[in-house]
Amino acid sequence: MATIPASCIFSADLSAIYRRDKTSSFGERKRKPVLKRVAVTTEQTSSNSGTAVTTSGRSFVQEKAQSSSEAEAETSLRRVNVEGDSEESRKSLKDYFDEAKDMIRSDGGPPRWFSPLECGAHSPDSPVLLYLPGIDGVGLGLIMQHQRVGQIFDVWCLHIPVKDRTSFTGLVKLVERTVRSENYRLPNRPIYLVGESLGACLALAVAAQNPDIDLVLILANPATSFSKSQLQPLIPLLQLTPDQVLLAFPYMLRLMEGDPLRMAVDILVKGLPLQQKAGEVSQDLVVMSSYHSVVADIMPKETLLWKLEMLKSASAYANSRLHAVKAQTLIISSGKDQLFPSQEEGERLRHALSKCQIRKFNDNGHFLFLEDDIDLVTIIKGTSFYRRGKNHDYVSDFIPPTPDEFTKIYESNRGIYVATGPVMLSTLEDGKIVRGLAGIPSEGPVLFVGYHMLLGLELTPLVCQFMIERNILLRGIAHPLMFIRLRDGLLPDLATFDTHRIMGAVPVSGTNFYKLLSSKSHVLLYPGGMREALHRKGEEYKLLWPDHSEFVRMAARFGAKIIPFGAVGEDDIGQVVFDYDDLMKIPYFKAQIEALTSETIKLRTDANGEIQNQDIHLPGILPKLPGRFYYYFGKPIETEGRKQELRDREKCNELYIEVKSEVEKCIAYLKEKRETDPYRNLLARLTYQATHGSTNEVPTFQI
Repeated sequence: MATIPASCIFSADLSAIYRRDKTSSFGERKRKPVLKRVAVTTEQTSSNSGTAVTTSGRSFVQEKAQSSSEAEAETSLRRVNVEGDSEESRKSLKDYFDEAKDMIRSDGGPPRWFSPLECGAHSPDSPVLLYLPGIDGVGLGLIMQHQRVGQIFDVWCLHIPVKDRTSFTGLVKLVERTVRSENYRLPNRPIYLVGESLGACLALAVAAQNPDIDLVLILANPATSFSKSQLQPLIPLLQLTPDQVLLAFPYMLRLMEGDPLRMAVDILVKGLPLQQKAGEVSQDLVVMSSYHSVVADIMPKETLLWKLEMLKSASAYANSRLHAVKAQTLIISSGKDQLFPSQEEGERLRHALSKCQIRKFNDNGHFLFLEDDIDLVTIIKGTSFYRRGKNHDYVSDFIPPTPDEFTKIYESNRGIYVATGPVMLSTLEDGKIVRGLAGIPSEGPVLFVGYHMLLGLELTPLVCQFMIERNILLRGIAHPLMFIRLRDGLLPDLATFDTHRIMGAVPVSGTNFYKLLSSKSHVLLYPGGMREALHRKGEEYKLLWPDHSEFVRMAARFGAKIIPFGAVGEDDIGQVVFDYDDLMKIPYFKAQIEALTSETIKLRTDANGEIQNQDIHLPGILPKLPGRFYYYFGKPIETEGRKQELRDREKCNELYIEVKSEVEKCIAYLKEKRETDPYRNLLARLTYQATHGSTNEVPTFQI
């Protein structure tokens, strides 16, 4: 028996461990109630005349039986442990080549499914993810993603043996049969199709032929642009080249390497010792150069020629059916793809498909899932593409950021953190004010209600400090422009707000507010909303709230603690010199404001007064040498046991006015106390850190 890679077990080699019922369908799991799956799905295909007839079944290895509760507890524990793993445990490009070499060593038979062992920690309600490989056909294109993807999906990868000659339409039928079987088994759960290049064409073809099945497509550098590809000239070249001359293989390997200069720079910025840096760079070069033979084994001349011809037909097939694709689709495009013009093609597909988003990675090559800086789960979370039901639920489908994800977000915003030097004050139960967040309740539901600074500048330091100091994730109630567009236009691309979604922001709605409080979350709410964040000249620190309560009764329904807070410091960052009123007097800017506002959902259209004005605009701001941000969280206001009392409109309004008054008191306290802070100025803080160390907390005023 051939050596089996550690990551997967093929059904071809599984008979020595467990015998399956070969007539069972993909969706039928004929096993004891508490068996742990470690492998495999088989697809038996007849490839005569390019047709495919498939029967499929999943095979499982039996371990010691456990009770359901024990199994669920272990699954949860394994997920927590994996979530906390560092990037060092992630597999590498070297693992791809090593396991591919083992996989194709005795590689016969038809195309078939397998499930990597490291993908076995998902929960029972996880949706199925079918990975459709690119031109290599091995099925290990997600090897660097397996561990994380396997935490939230039931992952199955398609393997197309080197010598298999199943046609593209045959592969479409194979995947389609599997999709229909899974949809029959779990009709209310989406099925994810993740495809690279050729696999992306497969996914589009299956989606076009099954518009009534709930599919989610994630397409990386689709081969639908094959007519513009650099691979086309290889076809006549391969036809004329003798078998002994392997001109194409070093070329293909170089494409898999991505950008060698960028890879070297990535190693340098890790902060490794100089000797170790040089060692890693040279080791990577040795690894890449040593796998020419593996690439040659994966794609010998006749196989490569077959795959190129298949790419040509796959591209034509998929393009002719784009109009029929109704599936939710995410296009992932590389800026340095040496095979296809992927970013140009991504934009074309975004406009051709009815429900499509695009994310661009300007510094990555064609095989971007095999590059260190790409994390598919983070991309899915940032685009709100993860769901277990018919629609994405911003609360129940939310997956909290991992330590690695938060670290990257924090580092990317570190400049804001340094520039503003945030000071956080909170109130203990006895009323004592302390520096830090010790007065913040650990258990929810907790509702933070406060003042929205100009442009929401206070958000980044606020959310980051809660994570750093208390490991509390603030779930912000956010404007719809971060989540949806009614049309293309002048607003920033939705990708701009991926970080907000990763950190738990939800679009404003009564339903989402209800779900957050019912799940005992720490919720961040700004009653002044966009109008407060885009205030006019002279309105600094003025609360622009609705006349009547929008949150008190809901908080009381769940017994949430309401924490009023103030934030000051915007006037030490910049000054509004050209506001909304000024802009609306100029026809050009007025037209732009109207265009911007029309691109997204408008809120509070039925409100009275100035709060109704939710027009989107960017005021003219004169920047200043940064001062300091100050936050003061008042004493929590209890609503537990007041549900009946607060049904009375007057009582409800009294509490609303009390919360508003407390926020104003917090702001007044901070404005007064900051005048005595010797480190309010950025230069003073930098001088202190230069003499005391950058990790030392910079002092502030006497509390």
